[in-house]
Amino acid sequence: MTPVDLRSDTVTRPSAAMRRAMAEAEVGDDVLDGDPTTRRLEERVAGLLGVEDTLFFPSGTQANQTGIALNTRPGTELLLEADAHLVHYELAGVAVNSGVQIRPIATPDGLLTAEGVRAALRAESPHVPRPGAVAVENTHNASGGRVMPAAVMGAIVAAATAAHLPVHLDGARLWNAAAALGLPPARLAAGAATVMVSVSKGLGCPVGSCLGFRRGQRPLAWEIRKRLGGGMRQSGILAAAALYALDHHLARIAEDHEHARLLADRLAPCPAVRVVPPETNIVMLDLVRAADTAPDVVARLAREGVLLGPFGPRRLRAVTHLDVTRQDVERAAAAIGRVLA
Repeated sequence: MTPVDLRSDTVTRPSAAMRRAMAEAEVGDDVLDGDPTTRRLEERVAGLLGVEDTLFFPSGTQANQTGIALNTRPGTELLLEADAHLVHYELAGVAVNSGVQIRPIATPDGLLTAEGVRAALRAESPHVPRPGAVAVENTHNASGGRVMPAAVMGAIVAAATAAHLPVHLDGARLWNAAAALGLPPARLAAGAATVMVSVSKGLGCPVGSCLGFRRGQRPLAWEIRKRLGGGMRQSGILAAAALYALDHHLARIAEDHEHARLLADRLAPCPAVRVVPPETNIVMLDLVRAADTAPDVVARLAREGVLLGPFGPRRLRAVTHLDVTRQDVERAAAAIGRVLA
């Protein structure tokens, strides 16, 4: 029996229809003189995000790093939530690629606030680094796909603007935040100088992310992407998958949230695990018994045909996605219950 793979929403496989769209894509050389399908995707995503222009990248990390490079100068600080993806999962790229120091702001729930930004601003001094930019993550991965409301984002933008700081939005799962709040993505990106969205997570594409910015920044963004090795030739093959996903997968993301809530509901009575109520498609499961460790439970679940990811010594992460059905969720919940019984 095929395992139920809940390790991430990046494990999805292109459908037959998506593969056909990729095979039939009109392509060019995007490094040499442009790829028409890629350009259509960039214009489409720019409209969805309410930005002037976007650039297609092979990964969200590379797009994030380009956004930080566009907004900062070496020797400055990037203010962001302490458990942000940019802090823990991009191999110190902010320091290595941009020469920028991270200024982490601890929060109880993963949500950065305007008050936190203002409190983190240092008084001017010749002995401390100047702030360079603020970064926001929506949804917040490490806190279980937590959603930042539009009003909170707006307050952060206002605080950053008052301090003359640009805001970068890591919106790898912004599609999920928009679906959870019932708002267009552009509403959640309003005021950000740069915004990254992934198409290889909730939209089920094999590769890719887009970075939004002001139109005049395109040459510099292109240059930074080139320096990071992100130039792609017939990238329209990948962009066609994203265009297909925007047409056919974007509207169904709320189903993933329903499946996450179902999994949480099924596991709530289990005394061996404490379930963090999901807001989107990520369910965090904290192991209660001292004898249970995340690596051990993950291995036991794999033998039962359910794949989860460890997210710390005693925490598991389950992510619902395009390839997970309601029946898969029921099967996964039953297996987790058996293993932890």
